[in-house]
Amino acid sequence: MCRNIRTLFNFDPKATDQEIDAAALQYVRKISGFQKPSKANEEAFNRAIQEVAIATKKLLESLETNAEPRNREAEAEKARIRTAKRFAANS
Repeated sequence: MCRNIRTLFNFDPKATDQEIDAAALQYVRKISGFQKPSKANEEAFNRAIQEVAIATKKLLESLETNAEPRNREAEAEKARIRTAKRFAANS
């Protein structure tokens, strides 16, 4: 999985449109292999981002869980710890 795409489900507050759009952009970049598309591919690239964002919003709205919502700050701290361990192990 692309490391730049973050889990968006089961957070309080819910994922914002900006977070969903950012995830869609990263997904389309990964799949297409383009960081920034050429003029010839720009329309298809942007349309794909919009479609992925719409599908993501629908998915997030339809998912259910009994688990307690996650805390963004706590999850960010866990990610920092994992990153520190990963890079310490590579040193």
